[in-house]
Amino acid sequence: MEILAANVLTINLVLSTLIFWLVARIYLRPRLSALDPCVVLVPILPLHLTRHLGLMFLAPGATYPGLPSRFAYPAALGDFLASILALLALPAVLYRTRMARPLVWIFNVEGTIDLGAAITLSTLYNAPPYMGAAE
Repeated sequence: MEILAANVLTINLVLSTLIFWLVARIYLRPRLSALDPCVVLVPILPLHLTRHLGLMFLAPGATYPGLPSRFAYPAALGDFLASILALLALPAVLYRTRMARPLVWIFNVEGTIDLGAAITLSTLYNAPPYMGAAE
């Protein structure tokens, strides 16, 4: 049953990513070149500011006892770092500074690596049954 829970989480993440990719390809990609990067990025970056909530993996009571620390620490700290990077990138994008593009790239690369690592570590260490409210 625990293996099934890990597979369900992985399937949900893969299918959700596929859905967002399809929507972006159908609706956003054809219009993207005509849009100002600020118009595209400003609504997206604040959503990632909430990634600090990944720290819940380290909060007693937010997860069930037994959550593997080999999953919890990298997932929590990776999410927190993504949140900080989004926070740094947002004003740079708003004020169109020279650092906007590098900060957005750094945020995207770190966020993507963090997501991949969290999926992998969650599966390897069978974390889903212990995630509780933090899931």
